[in-house]
Amino acid sequence: MLMSETKLLRRICPGPLKEISVILFIYLLVVTSCRPVPPAAQQAKQESALSRIKRTGVITLVTQSNNHCYYKYLGRPSGFEYELAKAFAQFLGVELRVQIVSNWEEMVRCLGRTHFLAAKLTPSPSRQKVVDFSDGYLTIQRHIIVHKNNPTIRTINDLDGKTIHICKGSLSEECLDRLWQAGIHCTIEVHDEATVEELIGKVAQKKIDITIADSTIALLCRRYYPDIRIGFPIEKAQSLSWAVAKGERELVEKINRFFETIRANGLFYDIYARYYSDLEVFDYQDIKKYHQRLKTRLPKHKATIKEIAQRYGFDWRLIAAMVYQESHFDPESLDPNNDQGLMQLTSATAKEMGIEDRLDPQQNIKAGVKYLRYLYDLYQQAPEPDRLLISLAAYNVGPKHIRDAQVLARRLNLDPWQWSSLKKTLPLLAEPRYYRQSKYGYCRGTRPVRYVRKIMIYYDILRQKAIETVRYEQQDERKSPLRIKQDKAA
Repeated sequence: MLMSETKLLRRICPGPLKEISVILFIYLLVVTSCRPVPPAAQQAKQESALSRIKRTGVITLVTQSNNHCYYKYLGRPSGFEYELAKAFAQFLGVELRVQIVSNWEEMVRCLGRTHFLAAKLTPSPSRQKVVDFSDGYLTIQRHIIVHKNNPTIRTINDLDGKTIHICKGSLSEECLDRLWQAGIHCTIEVHDEATVEELIGKVAQKKIDITIADSTIALLCRRYYPDIRIGFPIEKAQSLSWAVAKGERELVEKINRFFETIRANGLFYDIYARYYSDLEVFDYQDIKKYHQRLKTRLPKHKATIKEIAQRYGFDWRLIAAMVYQESHFDPESLDPNNDQGLMQLTSATAKEMGIEDRLDPQQNIKAGVKYLRYLYDLYQQAPEPDRLLISLAAYNVGPKHIRDAQVLARRLNLDPWQWSSLKKTLPLLAEPRYYRQSKYGYCRGTRPVRYVRKIMIYYDILRQKAIETVRYEQQDERKSPLRIKQDKAA
């Protein structure tokens, strides 16, 4: 004890209480000096998540790896939720990091050392007890998924006595519990590791009879597994939301403001279109035949397509989708306008691209891809993916009509470098009041719109076969090696 402390005690506690007071004072000094410093986690808890994000310059997303949340294609991170999260990080002016988990329980355990959850989540009473949710940003509805030849599941009462397969941590389990309480006694089989897409694939292969998927997943997977049937809805429509740790209202408000902003400036709809464009467009016979011809016809031309696509800087799967749209992989294809070969070249284009035999598969593909590259270089002012989509449309209808559509877009106060604008103006060039004012005249503008849409659907199907899904947790994309499961490319 310091001398000054002893003197102070003597002044405060004179007489017989002095020794007791000194002993008590020493005890208090020892106890307080040995009190542990609060751990870093407890100190961080006193700081709001948003303040911590701003201080560190980093925001960490917790999500799942599947076709919708997060995946890698050609080594690049992709996914609807990931794209939104990346835009949110830019909105805040911070760096985005990603952590992958496999189910809801693991997501919740991550909160505290991470910042927000974005994995096609819908609020429920049980979830709202442990996290706070943002406002909804997309409406979905869960449906029963069965094989198209399954005649036994037509109404909700048909589920009685059946086994329904779902993913671990899915709200489908709570939904099915409510069915049980309503007297529909179905068995629930929970798959710890499988994704919704994998369960849908098992339905298509007749390995299981029934699963549940939300409307966006179901419609997208119908392209990949055309033998499924999207059945009746299992519950009312719900909104997807992001989630944060309980009490982080400041971060919730910032998320809500972000979604308001990107809806107002159109970014939300651009990202949505990139992943979910034309979901309702489905022709069973066409898609089924496409899957078959990927096995029977594509292999004959795959090596040539890959070599030439790489030479001109395109994904070979895009070129394969384009070849299929042009000729169904038939090198002798001839249309009424005398366009020939795999890429349906006109004689003028073939001559301009320097080939002599349009029926020679290698020459035809080379000339077609070379011409597409020429068009792609014309539209450098357009951002991606608009640049590619405009180039495909120009391949179909010609760059002159694209120019007319861009001029019309400007007149209508639309952005002439966005494909969403040209999708509106190209069809207008078939109407006299518009094409009479255009430089290059009448254009059947619905054709290039339909052409681009079909190529992107075919391309999406091929891309899906090459998606890399992350199966293990990653702390920091820049530092931690990704351990991935990669399907064999088509």
